[in-house]
Amino acid sequence: MASVVQFIKESYEEMTHKVTWPTWGELQNSAVLVLVASFIIGVIIFAMDKGANFVLDTFYKSLN
Repeated sequence: MASVVQFIKESYEEMTHKVTWPTWGELQNSAVLVLVASFIIGVIIFAMDKGANFVLDTFYKSLN
């Protein structure tokens, strides 16, 4: 049990004194970057889905 308490104390010490936290501006820039990248990836996946759907619909209609 003492090792768990020691681990928590060392973790707290590291998080409060040794970690370099980003500034508010850096955090906002990173958040915007993640949102833009997520949107772009979402659009790419949407386009791939619609393209595959079009190809499969065309293929199945040609079999009739």
